[in-house]
Amino acid sequence: MSKTCDNSQALAAFVVHKSEIDATPARLVRLSAEHFDRAPEGITRADVGTVGSYLEGLRRVSDASFHQGEQAA
Repeated sequence: MSKTCDNSQALAAFVVHKSEIDATPARLVRLSAEHFDRAPEGITRADVGTVGSYLEGLRRVSDASFHQGEQAA
């Protein structure tokens, strides 16, 4: 006889994380539309580095999700 596993706690935690993941792209798009709270004429090399680090993080997440890039097996 097989035992049924109660995954209700895991599912609840998963849904909480998924909800936050779903909301994050919209927040980033809004912030990007505002040049990440920087005036376009005031963009500096430091801002380029900051946005580059954001992009790097997003690429890591995307690559891990789709098993691409460095995350490919």
